[in-house]
Amino acid sequence: MSGGVKSRTTSSFSRSQSASPNNSSLQTPSLKCGPNGTTFVSSGIPDLDKILGGGFPLGSLVMVMEDAEAPHHMLLLRNFMSQGLVHNQPLLYATSSRDARGFLGTLPSPVSPKEDKSRDAESSHQDNGLRIAWQYKKYFGETQRSLDGQRGTNGNHEYCNNFDLRKPLERQFLNSQHIDCVSIQDCPNHNALQDRCSAFLSKFTRNDVGSRVAIQSFCAPQCQYSDMEWEMLSFIRSLKSMTRVANAVALVTFSPSLLSPSLSKRLQHMADTLLSVKAIQDEDKEMAKLLTGYQDMVGLLNVHKVARINTQVPLILEATTFSIKLQKRRFLVLECLNQAPIDGSSGASYGTSGGCGSSKTGTLDF
Repeated sequence: MSGGVKSRTTSSFSRSQSASPNNSSLQTPSLKCGPNGTTFVSSGIPDLDKILGGGFPLGSLVMVMEDAEAPHHMLLLRNFMSQGLVHNQPLLYATSSRDARGFLGTLPSPVSPKEDKSRDAESSHQDNGLRIAWQYKKYFGETQRSLDGQRGTNGNHEYCNNFDLRKPLERQFLNSQHIDCVSIQDCPNHNALQDRCSAFLSKFTRNDVGSRVAIQSFCAPQCQYSDMEWEMLSFIRSLKSMTRVANAVALVTFSPSLLSPSLSKRLQHMADTLLSVKAIQDEDKEMAKLLTGYQDMVGLLNVHKVARINTQVPLILEATTFSIKLQKRRFLVLECLNQAPIDGSSGASYGTSGGCGSSKTGTLDF
């Protein structure tokens, strides 16, 4: 090349990378980059984000199976919606009730940095008081650092907030122009609801990532089409495609007890992330003997399926069933189920007599 001047060429691969929405999301607090080019939005529950490996992936369909005896699914739905509004993300809310807009007044408010800091300090103090083996204490420090990584340097939860269930969301978050509410009862068929979702998501480009769709009690008896199984499957299939194209996240709750077994199985199969909630009885003495902290539980959360985008490697969870607790009757907390010690002892749990460090002697059969 003349004059010793070297030309600089840019491959098409490099150009596509620079325009990738994942790169721009690095500076967006409401988004979090994961492996294999996956981008997450927060579920609104810090513990659930940690369980799922980061939150809900963009372009995924999340389905929550309701419990007919208790509305615990509303806890997940409210936090999901509030987190989106706090991050100024577009929100479409559809419900089987008549007053869809009125439901926004029940959304929880994020806690202040001062309250959040005191709450974390109290939780850390309780953890330090636990009697655990010394060789496992170091893992608590790693867990605390991983949780701190989701927060800003000033103590705020930039990616995921803690929400006070007893304090309503401030009105400034509810006055956004990117909020659309619809009553499913006003939709004569699934096509009308599908057109509403399509029109809402089409307002935003793929670079405007993070749009949220929340549908409460899909297939409820109040709907005129609750017995049209094929139409319901067709709508969920279309909704899944629309969220994938628009880089949005849709959360749909439904009650399996109101559906035929075949339809319920098909809906579960179509979900990218599948969760279920279950109420627990207040006076279950047998369960109280088996689980520690049973008196503080309000329900159980089961993780049946975790979305895996751009990969075929499954995510293996350490546990699939978690207890739902309301700390101070204000904050939603998820914890692994811990088996209560037997014979009233405070030592190792049941089933550890043959483990490492056991004081018992004898031959081991393999």
